[in-house]
Amino acid sequence: MTVDDVAEAAGVGKATIYRRWASKEQLANDAMAELFDIEIPDADTGSIAGDLRQVYADALTFVNSERGPALIRLAVSEANRDERSAAIYRDLLQRRIALTRDALDRARARGERIRSTVDPVLMVQWLAGVFVIRALTGEPMPTPEEADHLVEVTLRSIMER
Repeated sequence: MTVDDVAEAAGVGKATIYRRWASKEQLANDAMAELFDIEIPDADTGSIAGDLRQVYADALTFVNSERGPALIRLAVSEANRDERSAAIYRDLLQRRIALTRDALDRARARGERIRSTVDPVLMVQWLAGVFVIRALTGEPMPTPEEADHLVEVTLRSIMER
């Protein structure tokens, strides 16, 4: 990402960008903060399968949007280069992990047979990893129509047999 690229995409001059952001780093951090403000809302549908389906469908809609993969690539690039960016990314993941932990707790309280060894950290990281790898390699993202398949994969790993 260059300031020239941003200015061109925004349809403004480079000076306009520098009036708002003193450096490329500040611009990148603000872009990442915006990305992570587009959080996937929590779901409470009455079943863990329904919750996962809704969250995955929302996440898949985002990663298939025009800016989804670009923002993921920016996040990875900036998080590797700048600790402030990495902290923004970690905060997003921690919020999603907490929401996942809450969904698992609700499912257990309803009597759903969730394994005691389920790790909400890995539940979040596996799907985020798919998104990051595909954004970096240019491979197509899973589509919202594939949400059921991804939910099935997750359920096989978290439900008692």
